[in-house]
Amino acid sequence: MERRAGLFITLEGGDGSGKSTQSARLTGWLTDAGHAVVVTREPGGTSLGLELRDIVLHRRGEIAPRAEALLYAADRAHHIATVVRPALDRGEIVVQDRYIDSSVAYQGAGRVLDGDEVRGISLWATENLLPDLTVLLDLHEADGRDRMAERTKYDRLEAEKSDFHARVRAGYLALAAAEPERFLVLDARLPIDELAAAIRKRVESLLAAQAG
Repeated sequence: MERRAGLFITLEGGDGSGKSTQSARLTGWLTDAGHAVVVTREPGGTSLGLELRDIVLHRRGEIAPRAEALLYAADRAHHIATVVRPALDRGEIVVQDRYIDSSVAYQGAGRVLDGDEVRGISLWATENLLPDLTVLLDLHEADGRDRMAERTKYDRLEAEKSDFHARVRAGYLALAAAEPERFLVLDARLPIDELAAAIRKRVESLLAAQAG
């Protein structure tokens, strides 16, 4: 992994797993401790990304799986070049909702494309930038659906059938098993405070190692 001044943390998981909640908890804790934090997401972390997000998540009609994967990669290339790398170069901490692992899980396992090819496209798009830490909030697809029951409208991916989301979950767990040093896998059913404490503990160790 490349050496850099800042810290790159991503949060991953299926729909309803609590990524936004834990991102806010982590960001608040880091900010209170005096760290400069950039909070962002994919897709949609830039003005261009917002347009691409509307296409991939809200466009009516089908999008061919390979085209979908390339659209996500295009968003990622611009986002990393204009938001994430500049922040890391400034020595800031980036807390990001979704990254390459989402593409491998959703477009690879979910859409049944070759996961290595999907990953390769994104690594090329980002000049091989990988996170220092990826927090995977693991949740059974049925539990995620229950948490989202009050929604009246789903985006294109949220509206997929349960077998799609089961493949996505399996894809995430396979990624975590392949890179245990980068991933922190947590049971998303645990209390919010317990999850936040576990994430803080891992981030504290990263910050201590970076300072040392």
